[in-house]
Amino acid sequence: MALLLASALLLLAGTIFFYRAYRNTREIQINKINVSSNNGEQSMLSILHLSDLHLENISVSPEQLTEKIKDEPIDMIALTGDFLDRKKTIPKLIPYLKELVKIESRYGIYAVLGNHDYVLADDDLNNLKSVLQEYRVHVMQNESKTITINGKPVNIIGIDDYYTNRSNVPLAFKKTVPGTNIVLTHDPTIVLEMTEYRFDYLMAGHFHGGQICYPKAYHLAKMGDLARNNIIKGLHSHEQSPFYISEGLGQTGLNIRVGSRPEITFHSIPVCSVTSEKTNSMSDTSKAAVAST
Repeated sequence: MALLLASALLLLAGTIFFYRAYRNTREIQINKINVSSNNGEQSMLSILHLSDLHLENISVSPEQLTEKIKDEPIDMIALTGDFLDRKKTIPKLIPYLKELVKIESRYGIYAVLGNHDYVLADDDLNNLKSVLQEYRVHVMQNESKTITINGKPVNIIGIDDYYTNRSNVPLAFKKTVPGTNIVLTHDPTIVLEMTEYRFDYLMAGHFHGGQICYPKAYHLAKMGDLARNNIIKGLHSHEQSPFYISEGLGQTGLNIRVGSRPEITFHSIPVCSVTSEKTNSMSDTSKAAVAST
């Protein structure tokens, strides 16, 4: 009888735990990152950053996403990888892309791929890329695109996935011009190898904020030096260059979160004038404020 009661209590506790952990996947946090610079006159670029949709395990519908972002100023959209890892899920991406296209962001939508995307076979990966491109998403694999904001050049630099050994930083920076460097990548660990390539701001994902933290995400230690130092979410800097790690929108494995939440991020980034032959870096004098809702 006592054993039966203990088993029942254990089952009840487990049920409550998993219910609350699943409920966490529906409680979206919205973070607003405001970076300021002392490098003189500047324009501001407002970026919507989404990462790690993991469409096999996502609790946020396209309509809910739109409701969360509809009142925010958005100049550009950054998608930092891990959309899905099964070919049958590709159609599920389309409703989300339709909502993002409706925003009509002035400077476009840019994306990099993540380690889960590269699970797809070649034809399926090409299909994923084609769907993204069909909805006006610039898919960047070690390449850059230069835009101009109020006469100031801004390099949007997409570095391919570091975790799967696809990063090529020199190639990604090859066609950049002196100006503000904004980097998109999936695995933020790449920042540790970018000493010779200055960036003004970098956005990434990959770690899900641990997804399941107890109380720290010890299970991420195998994922590189950043994770071993518990640098798995939020705003950080490396050699005075700021970078941000999103907790992502979806989940891998079980559709649960403990000690983390799905995230939508808005970044406000200064675009500075070029003051020398070298790329002007706002990061030398930048400050950032973080607001969470």
